[in-house]
Amino acid sequence: MSMTLDEFTRSVDPRCLPRILQIQSGIYVQGSVYEMYGRECCLSNGDLIKVIEIRITRFIAKGSNGITVDLPLDYPGLFRMVKDRQPYCSIQEIAESLRISSHRLNQPVFYTAGDLDHPDGTIKKGTSFRITGLKMVEGHECVNCELAQSELKRRFALKLSVKGEFYECDDSQFYTLKELAEWKMSTGRTRTVTKVKSTHLKDDILPDPLEDYKGELTLTPVHEIQAIMKFRKDVVLIPPNLDVDVVDVTEQHDSAVFVQPLSLKDVFKKPMDTFPVVAEVIEKPWHVPEELAFICRSKQIVIQRAFEAKRVLASETRRGEQRRFLVPSSYKGRFKRRPREFPTAYDLERAQSSTEQLHVVATRDFESHYFQGQSPVQVGDQFLIKKKSTSSTAEGSENGEDKMADMLACMKIEGKSHKDVQIPMYLDGGFVEVIHDKRQYTIGDICHGFPLPFNVKVSVRDLAVKEDILAAASGLQVEEEITDPHLLVSTLDLSECWEVPVNRTKMTVQLQQKWDGPATGAEQPVGHAVVEEIGEDCYYTLRRYTVANLQPPPRPPKIKIKQHMVKPPRPNKPIPSSSPKSPHCNFPKPGSMTSDTFPRLKRNTIAVSSERRSSIPPVFQPITVATVKSKDIPQEPEVDDLDDDSHEYEYIDEDELEFIRKKVQEEVLRSTVKGKQNTF
Repeated sequence: MSMTLDEFTRSVDPRCLPRILQIQSGIYVQGSVYEMYGRECCLSNGDLIKVIEIRITRFIAKGSNGITVDLPLDYPGLFRMVKDRQPYCSIQEIAESLRISSHRLNQPVFYTAGDLDHPDGTIKKGTSFRITGLKMVEGHECVNCELAQSELKRRFALKLSVKGEFYECDDSQFYTLKELAEWKMSTGRTRTVTKVKSTHLKDDILPDPLEDYKGELTLTPVHEIQAIMKFRKDVVLIPPNLDVDVVDVTEQHDSAVFVQPLSLKDVFKKPMDTFPVVAEVIEKPWHVPEELAFICRSKQIVIQRAFEAKRVLASETRRGEQRRFLVPSSYKGRFKRRPREFPTAYDLERAQSSTEQLHVVATRDFESHYFQGQSPVQVGDQFLIKKKSTSSTAEGSENGEDKMADMLACMKIEGKSHKDVQIPMYLDGGFVEVIHDKRQYTIGDICHGFPLPFNVKVSVRDLAVKEDILAAASGLQVEEEITDPHLLVSTLDLSECWEVPVNRTKMTVQLQQKWDGPATGAEQPVGHAVVEEIGEDCYYTLRRYTVANLQPPPRPPKIKIKQHMVKPPRPNKPIPSSSPKSPHCNFPKPGSMTSDTFPRLKRNTIAVSSERRSSIPPVFQPITVATVKSKDIPQEPEVDDLDDDSHEYEYIDEDELEFIRKKVQEEVLRSTVKGKQNTF
């Protein structure tokens, strides 16, 4: 049954590719040659094309204010997804609409609108679960699931035939447009996002189309078909809106008659016994470092092996726009240490080293009254950091047991003497490292000998490369050691042999035959690595899971109040007066204002008859408002504290605060009238 090319694009499951299509009819004259994205393609009736991939090339973004812009996949920005409000009616619809795999970004999270029964139990209404993969169970297709909010990671399986109402859960992760296109687009649906960060460089020629826009954006994908034609080696790019009718004839033809171009990702997935292999370059990469330019000049290359290479993620330490680098472990340059900055005492604890003491200088003042053995921290104080310890709070204990709080044990330098002190881990102060080490280190020494992140500067550049881009940086922060998929690629004569990153090199090759190896007596190929400068989107992609695994610093402890301190009773809210002539009726009783801060308002004694007593307002003596610190204000002791958390979060009653402020201002104004009796 024939269909238009656009209908085929929207209906085909990407997991079923490649598919062989036969051209049936169209508006074009048979045998004509058309220019399609710079590639010549001849579509005649009866011709066969092999569709190898249907990919998203760009997005059409529509804003709530009517704005419509075209966004390429390399748009420099990060986005947060807005959950799809349209439910999925079955597990099969989810499996067919979304890409599901072992990759973390290919594991969608849903919740059910009603109770869902399955062989392992019942999923309650509103319970969220993550789909982690597909499998066959007793001849039935199922999805592997696990409860998203369970610490025990309870796992179960759901058949594709299970029906219900399944809604997407909120996703707080940030994504680039390329990641959204690759992992988060649902077949036949649009995706709504909000822009959270722009990585658009100020010196870019083209302006940012979303520079002044704030709000939700609806992304509609624009697809492109990658196909192969008989007797042609290059990949043909066909727009899906081409007015051509096609028929799927995959079952009637052998796909071996077509050339099979592979991306570097496809080559990397090949079995290890495939290598080394000779490959023909079909589609050359556009942007590569100078050291990898031999790939663009070569018609044939040798892929020696596939492996996971170690790389060190580093960022330039400067204000404003930062440059990001991936440094190979084979980098021959030398580094010297640079001072690190620590915003909290918790960062000091994380920077502790087993090989040396950490010497820092405080850049902010801090004083706490809740810990024993702790002295105030002032600007210029110097400390030597030692091992972490714990200390009990100075404000007593609860139920006879001391509350333990994280403390950082260190030595305060006072002249030539050292004094043992403790600093609370939650201290939001500021410290700068004092460097005494003048030695030079390799990148391997830094990663294995010091806790990361670590600040350095290139002192001796790598002489093995023409231009060392790290040497031009004023300072570097070595952040994390990662692994990244690479291919070891060489020329046929082994004059060039370099490690090529799989995820950042876009090229297409065709595997030809097994490589016989170097000539007799020739040396085995030795691979070289290059320092890569990466963009912001690539940096955040590499850092995503590393940052997510860091533990937050401890929270400040609850303020423990002595038993004899009692908070004054809460003043009554003003009662609306029925008569505008009696404004004093809105004032609370004097007894309700009693506290250590605000002295009791004394009523003047006036002889009046009982009949007139109710109509004469009371007269108060002027009060003196004392300025006190927040720590001197007594607090109300907790009676029934059902919260087991050792940390306290209190909020001020705005009505009470506004009422007290108003009355105090009125009394202050009355007290300014000297020699006159206060009247209402």
